[in-house]
Amino acid sequence: MKTVEIRPDLWLLMLEFGQSYLWNDAGALTLVDTGIATSGEEIAAAIEGLGHRKSDVKRVVLTHFHEDHCGGAAEISGWGEVTVLAHRLDAAVIRGERPAPPPNFTEQERALHRSLGAHLLPAAPACRVDVELEDGDTIDFGGGAQVIHTPGHTDGSIALHLPRAGVLFTGDTVAHVNGQVMPGVFNLDTAQMLRSFRRLAGLDVSLACVGHGEPVTDAHTALAAVAAGTG
Repeated sequence: MKTVEIRPDLWLLMLEFGQSYLWNDAGALTLVDTGIATSGEEIAAAIEGLGHRKSDVKRVVLTHFHEDHCGGAAEISGWGEVTVLAHRLDAAVIRGERPAPPPNFTEQERALHRSLGAHLLPAAPACRVDVELEDGDTIDFGGGAQVIHTPGHTDGSIALHLPRAGVLFTGDTVAHVNGQVMPGVFNLDTAQMLRSFRRLAGLDVSLACVGHGEPVTDAHTALAAVAAGTG
């Protein structure tokens, strides 16, 4: 596991599988996504390595229900006074109330999924969702994080836009692999996901924290360039 400082109030936690982002508001910590079910110990170590305690985590925001993004949430939700937030359309899956619909793989994606070992990941334990989000909601961190509903990867996928900071958390609608910015894969509805990608590309942001890969700098320009080829 590797902890990368992106800016003084934001870190990328590169986990054994997947990644999480940690935002610090004067000692009150917010996690955006939580890695797979075994990631709690890694995340705790990262937090303590930065001089904080597990109990400083006050909020977990889940961008969608896939096991590499919400798997650690059940454990982390028990660390203290933690509020778990997710979009209404993914909340029932995260709670374990209904099964997760599988992606509509292309043949190429199916092979990629297996080569990454994603089919071997542990199932995400059921986790409570304290707040069901909707498009346009604001979450109280980072000067006001605006919820953007980005369906396509899953029905309830979201992004978080922090206008004051110029930061965007994209979830899996955007990836950054081998230096290439691209729309996400393993989607329920790729056409819908591309519409969501184009919506994000219209935002005035300087930094995009993607679901997989390093954050994208000069993000508005980079996303707009990719979006221009998707319409």
